[in-house]
Amino acid sequence: MAPQDALLGWDEDTNAEAYNAFTRDHPMYDVTSRDLARRGHLADASLVVDLCGGAGATARAMLDLIPARARVVSVDNAAAMQRVGRRILTDARLTWVTSPAEQLADHLHASSADAVVCNSAIWKTDTAAVFAAVARILRPGGHFVFNIGGGFAGVRHPDELSTRTGPSLNTLIRQVAAETAGYIPPPRDADRPPKLPLETVTEQLTAAGLTVVGTEVTAQRSTMAEKKAWLSIPLFARPEGGFTHAQRMQILDAAYAMTTPDAPTVTSWLVVVAQRPKAVA
Repeated sequence: MAPQDALLGWDEDTNAEAYNAFTRDHPMYDVTSRDLARRGHLADASLVVDLCGGAGATARAMLDLIPARARVVSVDNAAAMQRVGRRILTDARLTWVTSPAEQLADHLHASSADAVVCNSAIWKTDTAAVFAAVARILRPGGHFVFNIGGGFAGVRHPDELSTRTGPSLNTLIRQVAAETAGYIPPPRDADRPPKLPLETVTEQLTAAGLTVVGTEVTAQRSTMAEKKAWLSIPLFARPEGGFTHAQRMQILDAAYAMTTPDAPTVTSWLVVVAQRPKAVA
């Protein structure tokens, strides 16, 4: 199943606090943040950007890797998420900028950043505009690292299929909602092309003046318990339609009761590393 494309609600305090609690209690965002930051070649950086940084989970990973003299700028358009981040991340090397990702270049000097990292969000943006903005602020040789949910990229890690032992929690949620509340799920077009496949990404990066230097399909390992916690965040709660959050939580509890809490789950990601070409001497 494709990752859920939560576009709205990030600037609400309830969602921001619930998201922060999830990142504190569960490793998912920390693991992906550290993986992306590691690919960004940050050891000698002076300025790096956490794009669509939310409450700072990726900024935290970047701060652990950059030199003492370097700076991190976290850019996100949700002030509520950044209010949470400012409260919990007090490192003087971190600056917060409230802005859409597409307007990144309005807030940083051209060719000033050594790396830009974006975790779990790039498909929510106008990618062509974002790639162009990233290209403007990257130094020659600088890296742009981001990931795309497997459903949006049209990729699946082999472990995603081999690990599955039963229906997903989302499938069970739809089943419970249909049986108890007459829920009719929206039609799903199995032949619909993925939203952001690598071919499209490569074309847009190339048009922006960036070169793809590495890609990898990775597997994010989790449990049903962590998945339930993630689906408890109002942004991600299911099913769709005219349900209250309380009703969705009742459905979630019933669906979760049909699972084993420590049963493993796997989510696929496409990781992309791009680079602004170095100037030719």
